[in-house]
Amino acid sequence: MQLKTLLLTTLLPISLTLSGCGGMGGGASDAVTARENMMKDWSDAKEIMQKMVEKPQTFDAAEFQKQAQFLADSADSPWQHFSDAKDKNNATDAVWTDAAGFKAAAEKYQQATAQLNAAAKTATSAADVAPALKQVGASCGGCHKTYKVDE
Repeated sequence: MQLKTLLLTTLLPISLTLSGCGGMGGGASDAVTARENMMKDWSDAKEIMQKMVEKPQTFDAAEFQKQAQFLADSADSPWQHFSDAKDKNNATDAVWTDAAGFKAAAEKYQQATAQLNAAAKTATSAADVAPALKQVGASCGGCHKTYKVDE
């Protein structure tokens, strides 16, 4: 019984204390999590639309419009979460050292998603939205080339 008591009174509190420290210092900040979640959602939406463009027979105008609207409506969301260089994670230093360029890249994305959304509202085929979707992809890639660490 003494061994069991020793384990419960000594090792259990130590292990609980250490497990409570697991998220300290090593996890992503709220800002990093927020911007990464938004960009993951964008990627998911873009993938849905890209599949329709790659297989035009699967084009669903209502679904495409829904995804394009989501991109346009949320296009200004993650940029506020790049305010602190301490929340760098997989962003390059250029986000903060070239703030004007980063802002311009964000605005280019917002313009591209607005154009995609406008095209989607009247689209009856994948061909109607393919050029605008390509511009959204180019905007993403252009920003990532300069402002995201290669993984």
